[in-house]
Amino acid sequence: MHIDNKLIVGSEEWCSFSSLAIPAIKARVDSGAKTSSLHAFSIHSFNRDGEEWVSFEVHPIQHDRKTTVRCESRIVDRRYIKSSNGTREKRYVIVAPLQIGGHTWEIELTLTNRDSMGYRMLLGREAMQGRMLVDPAASFCLDEMSEHEINTLYNIHSSTAKGLKIGVLASNPDLYSNRRLMEVGAERGHEMVFLNIRQCYLRMDTDSPEVFYRGGRVLNDLDVIIPRIRSDLTFYGCALVRHFESLGVFVLNASAAISQCRDALFSLQVLQQNGLDLPVSGFANMPIDTNELIDLVGGAPLIVKALNTGQGLLQEQLVAATVLAHTREEAQNVINAIKVEGGSVNLLVQAFVAEADGKDLRCLVLDGKVVAAIQRTAVEGKLDTRVENGGKASAIQITPEEQRLAIKAARTLGLKIAGVDIIRSNKGPLLLKVNASPGLEGIESVTKKDVASAIIDTVEKKLQRLKKSAKL
Repeated sequence: MHIDNKLIVGSEEWCSFSSLAIPAIKARVDSGAKTSSLHAFSIHSFNRDGEEWVSFEVHPIQHDRKTTVRCESRIVDRRYIKSSNGTREKRYVIVAPLQIGGHTWEIELTLTNRDSMGYRMLLGREAMQGRMLVDPAASFCLDEMSEHEINTLYNIHSSTAKGLKIGVLASNPDLYSNRRLMEVGAERGHEMVFLNIRQCYLRMDTDSPEVFYRGGRVLNDLDVIIPRIRSDLTFYGCALVRHFESLGVFVLNASAAISQCRDALFSLQVLQQNGLDLPVSGFANMPIDTNELIDLVGGAPLIVKALNTGQGLLQEQLVAATVLAHTREEAQNVINAIKVEGGSVNLLVQAFVAEADGKDLRCLVLDGKVVAAIQRTAVEGKLDTRVENGGKASAIQITPEEQRLAIKAARTLGLKIAGVDIIRSNKGPLLLKVNASPGLEGIESVTKKDVASAIIDTVEKKLQRLKKSAKL
């Protein structure tokens, strides 16, 4: 469609770059972004006839890391680009003819790894200026492409997986972490099956226990289950994992370990009993004397958390119920307000570690090793460091002592994979929390490490060991 010789485009469009041997790529059209960018990895600069060139590889198809195109182009610039998460990155800039809607013109492209993004390409306003009008409510105004057409262009032939049959037991197939595991597993030749927790059900029978999926499909033939269970589905999700365990299916994190980890108080008690350093904490149910609870942790400033009993577990309520009280009077008011609001409430108070300066470390532990770590910084005035809630993440080198603490925490709770949260204090590293279903997006995008592949590696090695043991 044209208006005044301008193309009308939607929020996503198909385009191509014949000079880069990319016959089709789906682009996110974003007039809010100044520059256009192309997904690239294995980026290497080299000299050709006295000019600086760059070679790189592209996964041109969304959610497909198997199809790869190798490209070369002359470098026209190196430029600092600020990404949507606020980080600055120095990128190579190339120029290539863009083909879209029957038109062709040259545009600048910055090269960056967009694995953590939904689209392999971003079309920015500089490339559109004077040529396009954007209808943000529309999609594919210029062209539509079927999966068959894409497969033909890239010479993709369906093949039967000869590897393991791996189930990702979770809730949202579009969540970055779940999608990455599915993609990487498929790349390795495994049959990947996404299992929505709510759509699984089980049969308890001494002679023939079974797990079913919607429509009556039996799931007893799975080799591996990777549990990624939301906190509100802990009870049912762990019941499913337990049933898979009873069928002899290998699970990456056992049901008992997940349940133990999800019980906020119990997990802290287990860690404390095993000699791991924690912030001084106090716990009470409806304390009559608020001052006694405050004195347990050495007075203000302190952190107050409301813990909710759900399915026999003490789970942390909404982050809004986690409050920093700067003075004794503030602490009294917060505790009393929670008591009035929540009726019978379990209260956890913790000594505030001021020298942590609103930062914590997220260490991803996999099979007894820290495979990646980031530092997270909360928005000023808030306690929540999670990136999805406004926190900022940066790469960091953790100390051997911090590594040992993270590994021991995961091992103590029986987790093969864990996100371990640590803060730095004047007394050394202190353990805050252990997560049995850590997200991959923040840690992969910041560290540039392929954690999803490391997880599939671990699964493969564990299964090989189990098979060898069975033969002995």
